[in-house]
Amino acid sequence: MSIQVTNLTKIYGAQRAIDGISFSLKKGEIVGFLGPNGAGKSTTMKILTGYLKASEGSAKVAEYDVAEQPMPARRTIGYLPEHNPLYLDMYVTEFLIFSGKMYGMKSAVLKSRVDEVIALCGLEVEKRKKIGQLSKGYRQRVGLAQSFLHDPSVLILDEPTTGLDPNQIQEIREVIRNAGKDKTVLFSTHIMQEVEALCDRVIIINKGKVVSDSSLEKLRETGNSLEEIFRSLTS
Repeated sequence: MSIQVTNLTKIYGAQRAIDGISFSLKKGEIVGFLGPNGAGKSTTMKILTGYLKASEGSAKVAEYDVAEQPMPARRTIGYLPEHNPLYLDMYVTEFLIFSGKMYGMKSAVLKSRVDEVIALCGLEVEKRKKIGQLSKGYRQRVGLAQSFLHDPSVLILDEPTTGLDPNQIQEIREVIRNAGKDKTVLFSTHIMQEVEALCDRVIIINKGKVVSDSSLEKLRETGNSLEEIFRSLTS
């Protein structure tokens, strides 16, 4: 399995942000991770990427336990947090080269790979600008480019299209679809059309618990829209 979550729990004081959740993702799956605000999506993603420690249970990425083998696990992950952190005073190409060096990528390979992700993410026109000069949509592209840069086997994307206009959303979807052809992708979103357009499978979480884990095809067989199913499970 590319991602294996087993009885994962995160406790803050008296609150269980996530409460004994379990799921797994196979190589090549694109899975939507849905839930209302405060359901535990971002907490789960932060544990998977090593930014938070679980209170109980385990999480593995590419067979590496994220608590016991954090560095090997992180090398297999491309992560775009909900609030995309970027160095606004750096130029796009400069930032990606800097990021690649942080991953230990060598100069000859790095330059070629930076050119590849700039093309993949549609950044050619903007690559000589400072990140602070870019629109929100192009900043999201830079964050995606950084997450793809080291050619990870697993992509974890937290609200990758939040705050974008319809055209930007469509463009970012295409970037994710193209990049996800040979990777495992777990991404959270509130946009049901995005799930319909991109996903093989949907995991719905509410109040820290998994309330549904099903293929999109099976959900369609119920005769209800994904939005109706989501509302019924999270109300």
